Amino acid sequence: MEMKDTRSGFGAGLTHLGRTNKNVVALCADLTGSLKMNDFKNENPNRFFQIGIAEANMMGIAAGMTIGGKIPFTGTFANFSTSRVYDQIRQSIAYSGKNVKICASHAGLTLGEDGATHQVLEDIGMMKMLPNMTVINTCDYNQTKSATIAIADYAGPVYLRFGRPKVPNFTPENQTFEIGKALNMQEGNDVTIFATGHLVWEALE
Repeated sequence: MEMKDTRSGFGAGLTHLGRTNKNVVALCADLTGSLKMNDFKNENPNRFFQIGIAEANMMGIAAGMTIGGKIPFTGTFANFSTSRVYDQIRQSIAYSGKNVKICASHAGLTLGEDGATHQVLEDIGMMKMLPNMTVINTCDYNQTKSATIAIADYAGPVYLRFGRPKVPNFTPENQTFEIGKALNMQEGNDVTIFATGHLVWEALE
């Protein structure tokens, strides 16, 4: 089975949106390569904004862009997408239902070599508690690409969570991602296992 990183699925989905939706813009906090945003940047230089290591500013700028009808996709690591900027998300994005797509790579413990400062486990809970926020945690490359495309058509703030390591790519290539719908991956009678993100494949195994 092919192994692919979910962050590349995000990059592919964002590149697709750059070609098909003129209102999509992208903002990054000095991690363009890590978030696989280079193709979007190269193809749409006037719609890409390098904010630098200023994540709080990035969230505020993204919130402002929505007022003009833009659909901003922000990109940085999960810890810096949530914990570092929780106040800005809470006040400027969530409460007012701004149409910002907060896209976060290197979630959970998948960034082990960079240490605890770059890891986050509580991000799902933090974001789920916010009003109007939709949280999506994808399981493989194909699903991440599909989800990235789908959230552009969803009105409201979204937290899209994915990771760095290469994992089995096992969901359909040309799937249509439905926000809020659980998928039954395998039938059985003895036990029910719920899983999300990279752990879906582990659960199937």
